[in-house]
Parts: sequence; structure tokens; C-alpha cells
Amino acid sequence: MPKGYLIGHITVNDAGAYAEYVQRDTPILERHGGRFIVRAGQSETLEGAAEKRHVVIEFPSYAAARGAYDDPEYQAVADIRRRTADSTIILVEGT
Repeated sequence: MPKGYLIGHITVNDAGAYAEYVQRDTPILERHGGRFIVRAGQSETLEGAAEKRHVVIEFPSYAAARGAYDDPEYQAVADIRRRTADSTIILVEGT
């Protein structure tokens, strides 16, 4: 079965408040089988435009990734991200 991935491209506007999002989202996503493959770190935009921070979370399946994103507890925490950062979140099926 193909895996599912949540990919986030983020520019943090309020680092102090965003830290709460990072602390609270991790256990929720891990409960759904999520495993952080990329979480910030050094990056270069070699072509085009991009946000400053990148996150890739691997899940056992596309459905598991979708379930994690749709989880009401995660959505409540995601509101912190929406208030404190500019972000694009992508759900993708992969290998």
C-alpha cells in the first residue's frame, strides 16, 4: 500500500507562539502513525519561490495522513499555525 505524506511549506511570523504549535502537533500526528522525515533544517530554493521552513511527515497510508489532518484535535492546534505563520500544506500519496 502506498504511503501518505503531509508536506508543509511555512514561513513563521511569530516564533514564540509557533513553538506551541510544534509542541502540540507532534503527539497528535504521531498517534496517527506520522513520522517526521524533514522538520525545518537547512534548505535552499534552487528554482522558483518557497516559504522558509519545510516539513515532510510520512504516514502508513494516504488515508492515515488525511485522518491526521482531519482530526479535530489537530485542527484546533493548526489554528495556532494559521495565526502565527504563512503556510501551504499538501497531502500526497507516495512510495
